[in-house]
Amino acid sequence: MASKPNFVQISEAQFRTNFSDLHPPLGDNAAVVEASRCLFCFDAPCTIACPTHIDVPKFIKKIATRNVHGSARTILEANILGASCAKVCPVDVLCEGACVMNHHNEKPIQIGLLQRYAMDWADQRDYQPFAAGNPNGKKVACIGGGPASLACAAELAQMGYDVTIYERKPLAGGLNTYGIAEYKLTPKDAVRETERVRHLGVKFECGVEVTDHIGEATGKAKAPATQRSISFRELEDQYNAVFIGIGLGETLDLKIPGEDLGGVVDALSFIEEYKTRRTKCRVGKRVAVIGAGNTAVDAATAAARLGAAEVRMVYRRSEKEMPAFAYEYELAKRDGINFNWLTQPVRIHGKKHVEKLECVRMELGKPDKTGRRRPEPVPRSKFFIECDMVIKSLGQTKFEGFLQGILHLNRAKDGRVMVDEMTYQTSNPKYFAGGDCINGGQEVVDAVADGKKAAHGIHGWIQGLG
Repeated sequence: MASKPNFVQISEAQFRTNFSDLHPPLGDNAAVVEASRCLFCFDAPCTIACPTHIDVPKFIKKIATRNVHGSARTILEANILGASCAKVCPVDVLCEGACVMNHHNEKPIQIGLLQRYAMDWADQRDYQPFAAGNPNGKKVACIGGGPASLACAAELAQMGYDVTIYERKPLAGGLNTYGIAEYKLTPKDAVRETERVRHLGVKFECGVEVTDHIGEATGKAKAPATQRSISFRELEDQYNAVFIGIGLGETLDLKIPGEDLGGVVDALSFIEEYKTRRTKCRVGKRVAVIGAGNTAVDAATAAARLGAAEVRMVYRRSEKEMPAFAYEYELAKRDGINFNWLTQPVRIHGKKHVEKLECVRMELGKPDKTGRRRPEPVPRSKFFIECDMVIKSLGQTKFEGFLQGILHLNRAKDGRVMVDEMTYQTSNPKYFAGGDCINGGQEVVDAVADGKKAAHGIHGWIQGLG
């Protein structure tokens, strides 16, 4: 019988070692040498590939000439969250993937590390290149404190708007603060970026729950009596426009017996717990992670680095269909994660805590509506995985109940908020939206791009009203 989940007893020093930087930063000379490899392409496919369209050749050229100040400014002009994006962006499928060096059988320029080099310089000096614009007397509220809202708020503040961000958690930053693996981005890194936005005069109301007209909170339950709240109606009365940057909701349930046992957690909650509690985070000795996306990998590698003796990922499709990026998969393999492909959990066994996971073998059948081959159970293929912790990572829900509190707000069948492609305005003209709540879940850099575009959409609409 598997043991109950326990509290891992690793030292703070061991925690720092296990969760040290995934990609150590470049030194001064190494950065100049790497920057000098760049061809400074006129058409810059790397810039085109970046959702925020950072002028990559320009910022790299400035590093090559040791003008790091100018490099950092170039990055921040396009992306106020340039520091976090330098660490968490999937550069091999974006800027570095588009680098022309790939066509010459050469290693692409290390754009991500060069961007980090410039942003580390800026952070170490508390570099604040921008200031709030002249006040225009207009006010905008942003719901949610993640990357989309931060980018939207920063852009609007520079145009003279009075902006307030409402965030239900103690700290702003969204998944940058609470949901990204520690070895990629620490909470301290994320909070430092929110301070750059605060420097522009943006106000943060953290620990404040936005509710609908009948009191439903942004989470599954209503806001606690001790937590402050503000309603949509109050936002509409107090602000000229409202930006929705709430991301996605709770992790999807497995919908199998035993899901309510102790030791069953969702990936985002697990990641948040270890990032906030560090050495006191609860982890089992044998852990099964259900899912094979990037968040699932983050949870699996975290469990291994926290001291779990065995971690395995369970996925109902094959290795070929794994949704995680290739470099995430390689990271998981390097961390000793085991994989059960074509495996479907059907029941979690245990008295009060997880003891084992009952599964069946799967095989791929005919394609479904998305074109992916549908996994189908193999008859009489039941087997068990011994484990004392199950981490579920099957994607996230949409805040559909919460969004119902906004009158005349159109949503897609899958729950995404519908917006105008140019202005990011919703069907309710006072509301704009961006980030995961409109795209279903993409990268931090995509959320930043959405926030910036929405800011200009808001500005155009308010100015048009006179």
